[in-house]
Amino acid sequence: MLLAELEVWHSRPVTPTRRVSLGNLILPVDPVPGFGGLLLGAVVAAHLDDVDDDLVADVHRLLAQVDHGERIVQPRLRHRFQVDRHGLGVSRHRLEGEGESVHFSFDSNGSGLVQVLGAIYALERLEASARHLLVPVIKKAMRWRGPIGPSFIAHLAGSSASSLAAMADPRAWSLDLLGFPVGTGKVTKKEVMARYRDQLRLVHPDHGGDEVEASKAIGDLGEARKILLP
Repeated sequence: MLLAELEVWHSRPVTPTRRVSLGNLILPVDPVPGFGGLLLGAVVAAHLDDVDDDLVADVHRLLAQVDHGERIVQPRLRHRFQVDRHGLGVSRHRLEGEGESVHFSFDSNGSGLVQVLGAIYALERLEASARHLLVPVIKKAMRWRGPIGPSFIAHLAGSSASSLAAMADPRAWSLDLLGFPVGTGKVTKKEVMARYRDQLRLVHPDHGGDEVEASKAIGDLGEARKILLP
């Protein structure tokens, strides 16, 4: 299942010009960071190390300009951003789901710099409200050092819950996990803690819960409690 996609069009390695454009964008970001925000962050984190050190500061400045909605003077970072894709090569990056798990797929056919630029210019395409909320997510991705997998997703999303349902709608997932009826609106701390304790008893091995599954179930309940009681 395709959850998010970013197409970055760019000059081919053999051509002297340096150009960047965008193709297909599937970037759902509600609730933030959404699958789209996770993909943009992953593209940046996976390719930033390939960017020349003397250009990294300018990448940060470009991100700040996008955050503030400023006009971006071209060319930028030695590349010109344009609409026309004629004669350009393409890199496709995806976030895909299978069952309750998700994984990233990077098809990078250009430099690391063009992938990072593509992600930032894709961020610029979003509504200002979403863009402003996603800039801190991209900044977190830029500081990441490690594999682009579940730990990275937890780092960006601020949650250790990595199931597809949890990432699509963390609050709905939390309410369901704690046993609240479908359509439940606002809940109090007292209600959350009561449901948490009830569900904890059900899954705990001391009360007949499956020993193999208990550790994950207890962890998920704790995460659901944290989401509902930030």
